[in-house]
Parts: sequence; structure tokens; C-alpha cells
Amino acid sequence: MARGDRDHEELNMADPAPFVIDPTGRDIRGEADRIRELGLAARVELPGGVRAWAVSGQEPLRRLLTDDRVSKDAFLHWPAWIKGEISPEWPLFAWVAVRNMLTAYGPDHRRLRGLVSSAFTVRRTAALRPRIEAIAAELLAGLPGGTVVDLRERYAYPLPIRVICELFGVRDEGSREEIRRCVDAFFQTGKAGVDTADAFPRLQGILRELVAEKRERPGDDLSSALIAVRDDDSRLSEDELVDTLVLFLSAGHETTVNLLDNAIYALLTHPGQLALVREGRVTWEAVIEETLRNQAPIANLPLRFAVEDIDLGDGLTLRAGDPILACYGAAGRDPQVHGRDADRFDLTRAVKEHMAFGYGVHRCLGAPLARLEAAIALPALFRRDPVLAAEPGGLLPLESFISNGHRSLPAVLSP
Repeated sequence: MARGDRDHEELNMADPAPFVIDPTGRDIRGEADRIRELGLAARVELPGGVRAWAVSGQEPLRRLLTDDRVSKDAFLHWPAWIKGEISPEWPLFAWVAVRNMLTAYGPDHRRLRGLVSSAFTVRRTAALRPRIEAIAAELLAGLPGGTVVDLRERYAYPLPIRVICELFGVRDEGSREEIRRCVDAFFQTGKAGVDTADAFPRLQGILRELVAEKRERPGDDLSSALIAVRDDDSRLSEDELVDTLVLFLSAGHETTVNLLDNAIYALLTHPGQLALVREGRVTWEAVIEETLRNQAPIANLPLRFAVEDIDLGDGLTLRAGDPILACYGAAGRDPQVHGRDADRFDLTRAVKEHMAFGYGVHRCLGAPLARLEAAIALPALFRRDPVLAAEPGGLLPLESFISNGHRSLPAVLSP
């Protein structure tokens, strides 16, 4: 297990007791509100006893995400990691152990993002539209009308994972299921019996096999494109290539699954808002952006690190090496930006600013794909006129303080 930051023992002892994050995410919105009330940055305790600063306001979070004194590279800037005090059994180990553009800093990040961007192009994303439409139609055709179906399991989940696996050329159904199990383990921070220590190396192993296969038989897919970049440019190491695939195959579907899940739930529990969409008074784009603002798919993203002491103002200083938790969900509902009704789902809201896809140099490259999938999948589903089959507010959240959605979404569709 993690043992925390020994370099900051004296600081931690002087601090008031930290806010202990519930790893199950049972009250993820309520926790966001309470963390916000603690000020510019709140001292929190993550699973495994690791202490961090949680930043929940849009303005201070934007400042930190564009500050060169903030890094995502634990190998360079987290003393506890550098000293070997964080073991593979720590539930968040995979979030900082990967070596890709998610965790890179400075020149390394610019190098990796530039190389990956050359393969993950706007043209390649736009070309997926017919395939996404076909997958949505196929999934909807398989859903029976007049009986309860789990829209998360039968629609919101399989659509993005099929899209991302096809994009990367993962054809084998067994590999897809194994990838899903491993990725789920990264996000299920509060689920009993989930072996996060095994999931990360297992996923790396699957993707090393994929890389070997694509080198022998390249195709018109993103894995082959990244391998070509790697083989033509020694600036991308083999480990970075594999961990880049880890990034896209995990973040590339989890974010979209929760976006679809949360949008469906919001519309089914706000019939007045749904009526506005059906009447053409608001667009599906408004649905997507308000959902991203109101219920960010990734509520809290670990971890960043202060490269040097950072004065936040109000007498608060982040010390060099301090971990930082980006609270994207809370930032989307910041009353300083969205007013007293920031918690309300309102498609007519004039300002829908959010940070659901990050901000600054680490802004998600896959955001256009997630928006495209939602713009196709949501109207296709609501043409089937679903009705929620559970009491509003009675659905269980995911067992995670990172991933923000529901464990299931039971609904009845028209025949």
C-alpha cells in the first residue's frame, strides 16, 4: 500500500485533519460541494492514505492546469514515488505508473503529444461517423421493446468500446472483454475484490501482443499508425507506445460511456428539458455540453504534482512535490461561474463552460470523438422513446470517486 509523502511529514502534522475521499463515490456530488467549501484548495486523503490538494474551482484549476510549475510526471516530481514508497497494490498505481502523454511533463509531453496527434487526426475521427451510426443502429435493434433493459450495459457501454476497439484494430472478442475488465479495475476504486495490481500489467501484456500482431499484419487502424510512428521515429519508445494504447483504450471509452449514461439519465428525469429537445428548441449539442458541465464523466482526476512551491493566494501555498487532485466535476458546477443554480440541469443555460475534457496542454485529444459518438447515439436512442424503469435518484452510482456514472440504467423502450 501507499505510505504517503514522507518529505512532507512535518507539514501534514501541522495541517488540520484532511477530508477523507470516499473511494466508492457514493455521494460524489455532495463531496464535491464540501471540498469546494474548504477553499481554493482542500487537503484530502486518497485511498491508501495518500494526501493531496483537491482543487475544485474553475478559475484556480485553470490557473494550475496552465502553470509550468505543475507536472503530471511522478517519476520526476513526486518524492514518495521516487523513493519507492508507493507500491503496485495502491488502487491508483496505474494512474501515475504509465509513461505516456497523460503523465509526461514539459518537452516529453510536447514530444509525445505531437507524435500521437500525427496519427489521431480530425479526418480519421470524422471518417468514423458511418460506422458509429451502424453500431448504434445494430445495438438498438437488439433491444426489446416493452420490457426492462439496462441501457448502460446494453447501449451506453458497448457502443464506445466497440468504436475505440475498431479504431485501434482490436478485433478479437476475447481481447476486448479482457481489456474491458482491466480498464474497469482502474476506475473501480471502491469495489471490493477488484485486483488493480494485476490489471495494469495484464493490460500492458495484451497490448504488447497487439503491437506484435500489427507489426506482422498492419491495418488501416490507429494501432498500426502509432506503430509506424514508433518504427520511423526513435523518439517514441516501445514502452511509451504500449502505454499510449493503454491511455486511449481506457480513457477513450470510459469518458464516452459516462457521457451517454449521464445524458440519458438527465433527460429521462427532466421531462421538461427533454421536451425542449423534441420540439427542436434546443440542440443535441446543448444536451451534450450541459451534461458534460453538470455531470463530468471523470469527476476527479489523479494526479498532478507541484514542481516548486506555488502561492495560490489567501495564505495558501502548495509545496514542491505535493500531489494535486483535479476536481473536474466540481469545477463544472462552480457557483462563481454558473451562479446559484449551478447544480441544476438546464439546457437553456447561456454559459455551459466546463472542464470535462481537461484544460491546457493535457486537454483530451479524444474529445471530438466522444462528442461525435454522443451526437449520434443520443438522438438515435430517443427516437425509441425510452422511459426510466427506476425511481429518479434511486440508481446506484459507480463504485468510484474518479468515474462518474451509474452501475445500471434500467429503462423500457417503445416497441
